[in-house]
Amino acid sequence: MKDVIVKYLKSYKNQNITLSDLENLFSGNISYTSFATVVKELIKEGILTEKNPENNNNKEIPLAFKFGINRFEIKKDFIQNIKDASFCMVDSIDLQLYFKLSEETWNKELPYIKKVNEYILLKKLPLDYATAQERSFHIVGDEKWIDEKGGRKILERINIWDKLKIASTNDPLMMAVNPAQFLKSEYCHLIVENKTTFLALMEVLKDTKFTSLIFGSGWKIVSNIVMLESQLGLKGTHKLYYFGDLDYEGISIWNSLNQKISAELAINFYSELLKKPYSIGKETQQKNEIALKNFIKYFNSDEQANIIKLLEKGAYLPQEGLGKDELQNIWRSAVWGQI
Repeated sequence: MKDVIVKYLKSYKNQNITLSDLENLFSGNISYTSFATVVKELIKEGILTEKNPENNNNKEIPLAFKFGINRFEIKKDFIQNIKDASFCMVDSIDLQLYFKLSEETWNKELPYIKKVNEYILLKKLPLDYATAQERSFHIVGDEKWIDEKGGRKILERINIWDKLKIASTNDPLMMAVNPAQFLKSEYCHLIVENKTTFLALMEVLKDTKFTSLIFGSGWKIVSNIVMLESQLGLKGTHKLYYFGDLDYEGISIWNSLNQKISAELAINFYSELLKKPYSIGKETQQKNEIALKNFIKYFNSDEQANIIKLLEKGAYLPQEGLGKDELQNIWRSAVWGQI
């Protein structure tokens, strides 16, 4: 009963409250004695102050008809919680604004603040700019957190937004083009995550039916892909294929890109990559269950089981697992959709 009253008082806007307002919080099965005893406890703790106590209801446990609300006493534990949390945070995180916000907001956002703190403890403040998707993934394991799920507001509240160096503008795409394909009305593009793979495949772009080869540069591709049509100056249907590292982050990059602008997996590369020995060293990567589910549906049942098994043991397959000749042969010889 006491918790119900205190919770109500925290959200109550006025400085004073009537006895009848407090009584109306409970149904008739609560005895007056129980109710009055709790109110007297709140008076003793300084949370409520009786106004004109001589003007009371004259019952066995007399209560005034009006009470003042001590906001400081109500928020005392809440304030102490913020103070205690601040001692565990890095110096760059500022929690002062939360003293002015509701306890509900604090409880809702504290888990994310802790993740930001853990990120900075582990990685330090970044020296280079990154996309919102990349920072989101590395901080909370959800690439949409900053832009779409309120993450930016939290980062601004704790005075860390500018320190995380999150790029807000799109960079030009880094790409190689195949002018022989410019006269078509449908254009196909291959996006690769890493530079080594890009350089290996660039040599045979002219031997394929692809219009361009794009260097994704990790998470940057998710924001920069909007530059594709304007950079090429080609209007028509653009079909995208993506090939990245086979790890949780590479999968999340593709999933985020695919949700923004449809991008199929370059399955021919991945199928050959799965035949290679895996590496260990990505145990700390964040897992995105939805991204993984969307990713593995492109593979047969054996490949799906293989992917899940290697990821769960902290293993991964980098693009570079395929040698230069292998990459080039796959791209030239594979059948690519409607090309």
